[in-house]
Amino acid sequence: MSEIHVVGLDLAKQIFQVHAISSEGAVVVRRQLRRSQVLTFFSKLSSCLVGMEACGGAHFWAREIAKLGHQVRLMPPNYVKPYVKRGKTDAGDAEAICEAVSRPTMRFVPVKTAEQQAAAMVLKTRDLLVRQRNQAINALRAHLSELGIVSGTGVSRVAGLIGIVRDPEDARLPVIARQVLVDLSDHIEALTERLHRLDREIVARSREDADLRRLTAVPGIGPISAASLKALVPDPSGFVSGRHFAAWLGLTPRAHSSGGKERLGRISKMGNPTLRTLLILGATTVLRHARNGGKASPWLQALLSRRPPKVAAVALANKTARIVWALLTKGSHYRNPGLAASSAMGA
Repeated sequence: MSEIHVVGLDLAKQIFQVHAISSEGAVVVRRQLRRSQVLTFFSKLSSCLVGMEACGGAHFWAREIAKLGHQVRLMPPNYVKPYVKRGKTDAGDAEAICEAVSRPTMRFVPVKTAEQQAAAMVLKTRDLLVRQRNQAINALRAHLSELGIVSGTGVSRVAGLIGIVRDPEDARLPVIARQVLVDLSDHIEALTERLHRLDREIVARSREDADLRRLTAVPGIGPISAASLKALVPDPSGFVSGRHFAAWLGLTPRAHSSGGKERLGRISKMGNPTLRTLLILGATTVLRHARNGGKASPWLQALLSRRPPKVAAVALANKTARIVWALLTKGSHYRNPGLAASSAMGA
């Protein structure tokens, strides 16, 4: 049997598919492996290139296979899909992975450490708790509105509704409804307490970490946004520039150009939606502060004078993303352009 040069591994829960080729491109191995057989299979191979799609469990397998002396590369599934010849089968996917990983222009995903995955789990858990609390609050509002009890929007107004639910003297609620709504209120308060605990832990961690302290100095970036950026972007140096980083986040126009005519549409919304949402929300807060008389840089003032607020928020989020890339890759500190201009004028 020829020596294996490249291996494409299609991941699954129990049954994995392997497609291996030699340096000449001949197929050497095409078979299935059970989960317990994967590491044994790779331990018997000499050092080779192993390609996998960046999906659930991929980072774990990449770390374990790399310990055996192999070079492991993870690829976005969307970049592998064009190499699938016909139909979708595990064998076809493994063959496509094997072909894609050897392409010189292929882009790869950095392998995360267990600590980086743990930091991302904290943020994903927080996001889940926020969604569950919003669902419970919306249910409480809907049930009470059926009985003619309505309050203003916002999480802060929920306390008034919970007070009505727990008031036994309020005759607007039937006894049966009050019993279930009390349980729903307890659930909302429990979720709120868990969120407060997670937020305190994230803020405390941001004060201890040098990278997070630099990021939180940027207007529009708080502890949650800073922790999300560091956890979900493990290797910012993998981007050539801040412009590439902003494009990866989906904060640049979608291009549809042909025949020498350049057409730019709305932002692409590609990349991680959580990071893009946090940056745009932070930019919206900065713009609101500027419109209410707060200090703003000349660039931001000129932007607000010629563009609608939402367009300006996306443009500011794009600029913030480029600043974040520079801080993480160069280890520098943020300098407020407004303060720098004031100092120059004073000098």
